[in-house]
Amino acid sequence: MEWMDNALGRKIPAEIEGKTCVPFQGAFIDSGKGAPDAASPARTRRAIPLRQKPDKRVAGWDALFDRLDIRDGAKISFHHHLRNGDRIVNEVVARLAVRGVRDLTIVPTALFPVHDALLPYIREGVITKIDGSMNGAIGAACSRGEIRRTCVLRSHGGRQRAIQEGDIPIDVAFIAAPTADPYGNANGFFGPSACGPLGYAKPDSEHAGTVVLITDNLVPYPCAPWSIQGANVDYVLEVESIGDSSKIVSGTTRITRSPTQLRIAQLAARFIEATGLMTDGFSFQAGAGGISLAATVFLAERMRKAGVKASFAHGGATKVLVDLLEEGLLGSIVDLQSFDLDAVQSCARNARHIESDPYASYGPHSRGCVANMLDVALMGATEIDIDFNVNVVTHSDGTLLHGIGGHSDACSSAGCTIITVPSFRKRIPIIREKVTTVTCPGEVIDVLITERGVAINPKREDLLWKAKKAGLPCKEILQLMGEVQAITGVPAAPRFTDRPVALIEWRDGSVIDTVWQLATE
Repeated sequence: MEWMDNALGRKIPAEIEGKTCVPFQGAFIDSGKGAPDAASPARTRRAIPLRQKPDKRVAGWDALFDRLDIRDGAKISFHHHLRNGDRIVNEVVARLAVRGVRDLTIVPTALFPVHDALLPYIREGVITKIDGSMNGAIGAACSRGEIRRTCVLRSHGGRQRAIQEGDIPIDVAFIAAPTADPYGNANGFFGPSACGPLGYAKPDSEHAGTVVLITDNLVPYPCAPWSIQGANVDYVLEVESIGDSSKIVSGTTRITRSPTQLRIAQLAARFIEATGLMTDGFSFQAGAGGISLAATVFLAERMRKAGVKASFAHGGATKVLVDLLEEGLLGSIVDLQSFDLDAVQSCARNARHIESDPYASYGPHSRGCVANMLDVALMGATEIDIDFNVNVVTHSDGTLLHGIGGHSDACSSAGCTIITVPSFRKRIPIIREKVTTVTCPGEVIDVLITERGVAINPKREDLLWKAKKAGLPCKEILQLMGEVQAITGVPAAPRFTDRPVALIEWRDGSVIDTVWQLATE
């Protein structure tokens, strides 16, 4: 296999499966890999006879799969709005396996622990590639080389671009919809499985060859409002349950109680105010992790005291943001997915809680995505290095355990990107000389905040001057790394084979890094 270096000096393959890899050249140098507004791949659409009311319902799973005729090597996609409560991904793959289908590429927006049930199908060759985020056991299996082909991880915006521009020609999209009508119009706001926005499935609905909508709450036409348009849907299948929406809440979407993490959150809020980022009408994205939620609470306290209101908050929504919206501290929420049931209900009833999609929010080729309007983005990381490169997908032992989500989209778009992390986890330092895997280049990271202090990228002298003037504990990132390593020591570097198990794509489709198979001996 031939290799080449990208602009960060990371080794990437010249091609994978006959497809040329375009090396990452820079966060703001468009690789030209795809053509903006390229025509959709050819779509297979059933003709509706003239003057006949269309009813796209099928009688059951068997009738559906008989019509779909999915063959070996097909690409099928799913969304993750139901998170750990989803029942559709496992159901579809299990039924295809019974029918003898093999060599599937699955294209999920994300996978969760509930999808660990896919592992036997990976080992049996039913699934041989994953074009999408992997978490936990499936990511670990990828690191061990159990997925037969090289996978690809993309951000939410990068996935949307890849689908729109034909890099991922999806054969069949399976869209779980909490409410739908017989024509295929659907939303996620009502019904027993209500999960909030369905925006992550929108690119699939618009560009997949065939679109199947699966619902457990069929309502008379027209379903209102519609997040997925029936004009893009081929078949509608009614089932007993598409999932358990109570499981969209997880331990990572609750405010932290850790004193260390609370200190980081306090420092982040203090930094935003002290550096003049917290002005009337500012905007922010804080994510749904424990530190980010706490930082939002502390930031709100400072906003109240200063009489400041934010124009909008962006990203996944939680009760924390909903409360601020109802209090009037936020002008609106622009929401891609709900992280708890309070957010689901808010998006359904409040016109200022706006449902978005990955093109509008993160699309690198959209004509002004929401993320470009952000003043502040508070994000996490598994590692950061002395050049401010960030890793969010692998741990320091080299194991692939997380997806990218909207991380690189928000980081590269916001006016100020702040990484909030503890200085070490389980005696493993977060600050490294070089990160194990680069998912976001240091040129788009402005600030690192840990419980031990604030490190500001030297390119942001404006922030450094203001932070020092405010008495914040500013330190160089090398100093922070040294302090932590004096406690933890320097961990041994992971050992890899020369087989690439996954590629990390930047938003424009260029390859920013490679994930390597772990060496067992």
